[in-house]
Amino acid sequence: MRRIGPSVVALVAVLAAGCMMIGPDYRRPAAPVADDWLAHDGVAPAAEPIGPWWESFGDPVLTNLIAEAYRQNPTLQAAGVRVLEAQARRGIAIGALFPQVQNLFGGYTRSITSENAPVTTPERTFNDFSAGLDVGWEIDFWGKFRRGIESSDAELLASVADYDDVLVSLLAEVATNYIGIRTSQEALEVARRNADIQRKSFAIAKQRADQGAVSEVDPQQAATLLYATEAQIPAFQGQIDQQAATLSALLGVPPKRVEELVGAAPNSIPTPPEQIAVGVPADLLRRRPDVRRTERVLAAQSAQIGVAKADLLPHLSLVGSVGLDAERAAKFFAGESFTAFGGPSVSWAIFNYGRITNNVRVQDAAYQALVNDYTATVLRAQAEVEGALASSRGAQGRTASLVKSVRAAQKVVDLVGQQYGEGAVDYTTVLLAQQFLVQQEDQLVGSRGQVAVDAVTIYKSIGGGWEPFAGNGVVSDENAAQMAARTRWGDLLAQHQQQSAQQAAGSGTEQDRHWWRWRWWRPQW
Repeated sequence: MRRIGPSVVALVAVLAAGCMMIGPDYRRPAAPVADDWLAHDGVAPAAEPIGPWWESFGDPVLTNLIAEAYRQNPTLQAAGVRVLEAQARRGIAIGALFPQVQNLFGGYTRSITSENAPVTTPERTFNDFSAGLDVGWEIDFWGKFRRGIESSDAELLASVADYDDVLVSLLAEVATNYIGIRTSQEALEVARRNADIQRKSFAIAKQRADQGAVSEVDPQQAATLLYATEAQIPAFQGQIDQQAATLSALLGVPPKRVEELVGAAPNSIPTPPEQIAVGVPADLLRRRPDVRRTERVLAAQSAQIGVAKADLLPHLSLVGSVGLDAERAAKFFAGESFTAFGGPSVSWAIFNYGRITNNVRVQDAAYQALVNDYTATVLRAQAEVEGALASSRGAQGRTASLVKSVRAAQKVVDLVGQQYGEGAVDYTTVLLAQQFLVQQEDQLVGSRGQVAVDAVTIYKSIGGGWEPFAGNGVVSDENAAQMAARTRWGDLLAQHQQQSAQQAAGSGTEQDRHWWRWRWWRPQW
């Protein structure tokens, strides 16, 4: 019978490693998704938003603020660096697939033996020169290391989704604060305008009281309303300064005056589009970054079950060493100084006292908990969209009614002011009319601001905002320069390499359904 050589055994082991993957093959769990939204008012029939959503407001200042926040926000930059960290961790996982031990060694020793030892040598003093290479390679027979790469692939995509989630939240916060500034500015103008009206009424009341046509009560009532309205002015100015400070932080700059951020001239509240394309609930599974992140974390944990199960089975390794060993330096490179050994090795932790089995249970329990987290995230995403749509519908209806109310109140103020000057009505009628106008105009400004904020909330709830920046680098040039100055990052900091790593992670072992379950990885030096 012909003997099978060790090289054939090694080849068979490597090939067999390609067709075994212990542990569950991940499948995205079914998510409880509604067929359609409960609220249809204000929802466009298109399935996808067209272009960056902030451009739909038609406000160039807002567009510039969005661009500046994307470039400079430190929280977003931190999320981008974590994507690079995940790429490096994926490189570690890929490296585990190749020979895990490859150590160059070398040394020189001079030994002196004892003359009184039980066994003596002909020479008490001798030298030893040695150098060589040790190699140890645990073959991925059960797919443990490939499951580790699969987990790292999913973790990398989860970090990308987390970056997108931070970006979506950041852009929504910038827009919300900008709308808040414009709302406060408009409320400030309303307060000043009403103060001017009330100041004229006060002058008329005082003049009539001086003439004895009315008592001193009328000018005092007019003064009370005037001072109450004027008291709102510094409050609105304080709100504007607070919102400017918050907006500065979002832009990644020290606090600036509102004029430096949004311009010296107050602008109107941005007007959102009449209809917003929100698609269908199922679109949230791919469009909302937090849903994608939770699902990728789930996939990473599924692979960890296979990693844990592999420890229950034998580990097959190929070990070997080559080197030179000589007593004299002159003969170190002679052919007789060559030394080598090698061969297969098997190890099996058969008495682990439940340690490995319970670790598998730990990983499985963690996976099941994440399944429920994924379900909760999908449900919460749908609830947020429904809530945003309902709030928007209510704010729009309220605004439409308030517009009519303000117009009517303005007419009443004009009429009673004229009648009071003619002595046809008392000042109480004027006071009530002006109070109601102030109240209704304040509510209208707030409601218009809420309509714009609700539109931003809708865009955020459907996961809009990351699409225009997809494929861009995740770190700024400044951060990349600082990192390159400290550490050799190779080409990982390059934008094309970041895209390549993400594409590779998106087509990992999880997606490879061929029977051999193998891919060609290369070490990431």
